[in-house]
Amino acid sequence: MMWEILWEHKGKLLGVAAGLFFGILYLLVGFWDTLVFLVFVSTGYYIGRKLDQKEDLREILDRILPGKFR
Repeated sequence: MMWEILWEHKGKLLGVAAGLFFGILYLLVGFWDTLVFLVFVSTGYYIGRKLDQKEDLREILDRILPGKFR
């Protein structure tokens, strides 16, 4: 029964967990360090999503940094 309730509200629970994580990260290391961390995580997610879609890593990097990976 408890798992059904948790599964029904998984988006809310994930949002609260993410907010708690980033709030604690902000308190421990500061605003700018947290912002840099978020940029790295977002970039990793973007590249990982593109690789899951079977795109070539060189094409992805060439779009991000044109002319550097030819």
